[in-house]
Amino acid sequence: MRYGEKEIKEFDVENMEIWPNDAKNDYIIKITLPEFMCCCPRSGYPDFATIYLEYMPDKFVVELKAIKLYINTFMYRNVSHEASINEIYNTLKDKLKPKWIKVVGDFNPRGNV
Repeated sequence: MRYGEKEIKEFDVENMEIWPNDAKNDYIIKITLPEFMCCCPRSGYPDFATIYLEYMPDKFVVELKAIKLYINTFMYRNVSHEASINEIYNTLKDKLKPKWIKVVGDFNPRGNV
């Protein structure tokens, strides 16, 4: 197993790295994750998407490698588009406790149906 595969398989969302937000101002963080992949729970075919994450931090921000590893854990899972986006939203909302958060999944049409 390559080191990247090992890191993704061993990633534990409970230990997702977050950092203190020392900024006094309100500001928005936008993160685009163009390599999202999960598997259709019905067919097993791969689904691909770009995930757009926007949030206004309060006390915490997510470390970028941690969010990338978390997103990559979905590639091994059978999960619907809707469930995956809601899980990402809920996980980040619970971990970061931002002032507000928005998660958008822009899924590619599946060509192998």
